[in-house]
Amino acid sequence: MPLNIRSEEVNELAERLAARKQLNKTAAVKLALENELRRAEEAIPLWERLRPLREKVAAYPDTGLAADKAFFDDLAGDY
Repeated sequence: MPLNIRSEEVNELAERLAARKQLNKTAAVKLALENELRRAEEAIPLWERLRPLREKVAAYPDTGLAADKAFFDDLAGDY
């Protein structure tokens, strides 16, 4: 089924990409869609990207001390 886009902005974007890549508009739209789908499929979720940081924080030894809310409030400027 053919794609029919009635947006002047999308048409202009397709024309700009086509000109830059020396393609026709159909090929430019196909390229853009393929690239965006690949980016979405290869995207690493935030939770996984933060894994090294989470592991580093988890490696710190537990002090066994209870957190002092008043101390942390003072550091944050909350009175």
